[in-house]
Amino acid sequence: MANNYIKFKQFTIHQEYASFKVTTDSVLLGAWADLGGCRTVLDIGTGTGILTLMAAQRSSAKIVAIEPDRSSFMQAGLNFAACPWHERLTLYNNTIQEYKPDAGLLFDAIITNPPYFVDSLFNPDEGKARARHNVSLSYDDLAGAAVRLLAPAGTLHLVLPGSEAERLAVIAAAHDLHCIRRLLVRPTPELPPALVLMSLKRGAMAGCEESSMVIEEGGRHQYSEEYVSLTKDFYLKF
Repeated sequence: MANNYIKFKQFTIHQEYASFKVTTDSVLLGAWADLGGCRTVLDIGTGTGILTLMAAQRSSAKIVAIEPDRSSFMQAGLNFAACPWHERLTLYNNTIQEYKPDAGLLFDAIITNPPYFVDSLFNPDEGKARARHNVSLSYDDLAGAAVRLLAPAGTLHLVLPGSEAERLAVIAAAHDLHCIRRLLVRPTPELPPALVLMSLKRGAMAGCEESSMVIEEGGRHQYSEEYVSLTKDFYLKF
């Protein structure tokens, strides 16, 4: 049974009401996304609020978080209120399709762990189904929202399973969003990439900088130096 809370070095995530709990993929994305110089950040589908809080720890940006699920919205609100950066955070209980920013507001970065079970059976729990199936946020909707809400030089950062990354890349390219940076994440050296972290920008790019990382290198809980280095500012165990 999952814990009702997770303590990180500078904040705590309570998750008893959230439709989905904190996962490794969100922590990796929150630590990996380049937020240098960002003044405004948008978190689409914040869930527990983990990506927003990681972005707040790593930057001085004002952050807007969107969460359509009512239970998860309430959970994120509690987590935001208890964090050191709550004055920089704004939370809305609606979909990204419905969200209309304040006049003139565009975002230097958008960060999201989007729903991705495109072809699998729906979870009977409605909240979990919305959170993990793209019935409420298709890749096309996500790319369209990024184009609508990003500043001209803004970046979309996201994480997907290896099986979904190419599908997203093709749809994003139709919106003139192209990969500039990608990290392939393997659970162990013998396994294929389970996760792909991607950063995309508008317009023709010179190419996509690609790197790879293994999480557990020498056996169970024997973490690689790269994984420890990436997440050490957050995990208490490092």
